[in-house]
Amino acid sequence: MSKLLTRANGTPGTHEQKVEAVAPDGRSIENKTKPPVPSKTTESDPSARGPAPSEVSTGKSSRKNGQNGSASGGQSATQSQRAEAPDTAVKTFVLDTNILLHNPSALFVFQEHHVVIPFAVISELDKMKRKEDDLGRNARECIRHLDRLRAAGRLLDGVNWGELAPKAGTAASTGINGKTGTIRIDIVDHSRPEAIKEDMPDNRIIAVALSLHRAGTRTVFVSKDLAARIKADSLGVKTEDFANQRVDADRLYTGFVNAEVEGSLIDELYKDRLLEIPRLQPNLLATDEMGNQYERELLANQFVVLKDEADENHTGLGRRLGDTDHVIPVTGPRKPVFGIMARNVQQTMALDLLMDDEIRMVTLLGSAGTGKTLLALAAGMAKVFNEERYDKLLVARPIMPMGRDIGYLPGDKDEKLGAWMQPIFDNLSYLLSTRGATMHQAADSHSPEQRIQKLMADGKLVLEPLTYIRGRSIPHQFMIVDEAQNLTPHEVKTIASRVGEGTKLVLTGDIGQIDNPYLDQSSNGLSYAAEKMKGVGLFGHVVLAKSERSELASLAASRL
Repeated sequence: MSKLLTRANGTPGTHEQKVEAVAPDGRSIENKTKPPVPSKTTESDPSARGPAPSEVSTGKSSRKNGQNGSASGGQSATQSQRAEAPDTAVKTFVLDTNILLHNPSALFVFQEHHVVIPFAVISELDKMKRKEDDLGRNARECIRHLDRLRAAGRLLDGVNWGELAPKAGTAASTGINGKTGTIRIDIVDHSRPEAIKEDMPDNRIIAVALSLHRAGTRTVFVSKDLAARIKADSLGVKTEDFANQRVDADRLYTGFVNAEVEGSLIDELYKDRLLEIPRLQPNLLATDEMGNQYERELLANQFVVLKDEADENHTGLGRRLGDTDHVIPVTGPRKPVFGIMARNVQQTMALDLLMDDEIRMVTLLGSAGTGKTLLALAAGMAKVFNEERYDKLLVARPIMPMGRDIGYLPGDKDEKLGAWMQPIFDNLSYLLSTRGATMHQAADSHSPEQRIQKLMADGKLVLEPLTYIRGRSIPHQFMIVDEAQNLTPHEVKTIASRVGEGTKLVLTGDIGQIDNPYLDQSSNGLSYAAEKMKGVGLFGHVVLAKSERSELASLAASRL
């Protein structure tokens, strides 16, 4: 309790900012493996249950190359049997190439069902394996997975998932009474209707799914290519996007909730510097899609905006303290953080997370001009230069251009990096030219640019690309990754796994400004990290909604 009281400093006050009501916490969509079922049956086993990936009606295509298809086999059933079978019955999933290029482990997500890999997909993977980027790496990894599967039997005939673990070193599930689904490669050149007669890889892959569908098999064509899904759907084949590493962008975790409470609870929070969560729980109500109200759980380090039921001007702001059962008041820093003061309630939340040393990972989402990068840099410079809490400030961003690249840049690494890091330099120059930088205004370095160079020469400030981060260990540093929306979930995992003892990691970005052609608002690493890490005591997250850059920037963000 003494620890709680010590960290809960602040004074009673009111917050006059208006915060719109937020939706219930976002939920990620993932496949959960359940006991598989037999591979060759005439009827769906009602005892076998296994959800398929969540269907997504729209999304951006991430196809790199086309795919071929082939195949026969799997489960057979009559049309009437298919109509009577439940949605959770065993299905046959035909995987598109782009699914495996997106996530090679997608092979093992459907172990309670039957998986068909068209032969053309293998050809596509073979073409992609020579690339030196992430797509090439994923293609090679998928080929290695398939090679290990061969140890359990002929992929042409189908390999039972239950036979894989001891022979292929894969995590295979065992179904009811030892029954499992299968995985196989289809090499049949299926006949195609006139609509997809053109000899394209996409059409050959769709022909595999269509052939299985016409044979009475409960078939699902899984692809990240929207055009391919539209084609398959027009032919009567059920289609789905692969949602294992996707989140619901429309219901993304915001990091805060609203609650209307009695005014006495607000006063008690600021007076006692502490409030038990059960006291607030009845006021944390939300409404689902059916119009039913339910109580929301207040997650670790999640903020709650308290509004007096009787007086709309009487408000408060609290945050659940880590994994405890208490809410502490949040008033924001009393002094500028390296010359920066919060201008709205979301910025107050962001600074509270950034300045708390016990929160090791922070994600900040927001549109252009909301102050994500500036707040993160201000907090990092205050922690490194003023408080000396960390050894150095490390700032990195992915090398991802907007639009067409201008070609190769001259010079050494630092000179090449200058163009990419210019947005960081702009923010640093602003911070070092404000009243927060007085301690570094030495006589030999008058301009902000000179002070930046001095800090970099002293090793206190490091600007790096993310290209060379693999294999590193980063201890006792305040690490900021800007433009993190252009990173894949795998890349975010790689970065987070590099963090050493005593290091704080901050990810900032705008999921509405994604320059990576293979990512969207639901599949990028920033959204994925925010959803997967929520509820963890070492993690904090907030979405900044209001632009504070300028009046014109705010107007452009809302109208253009």
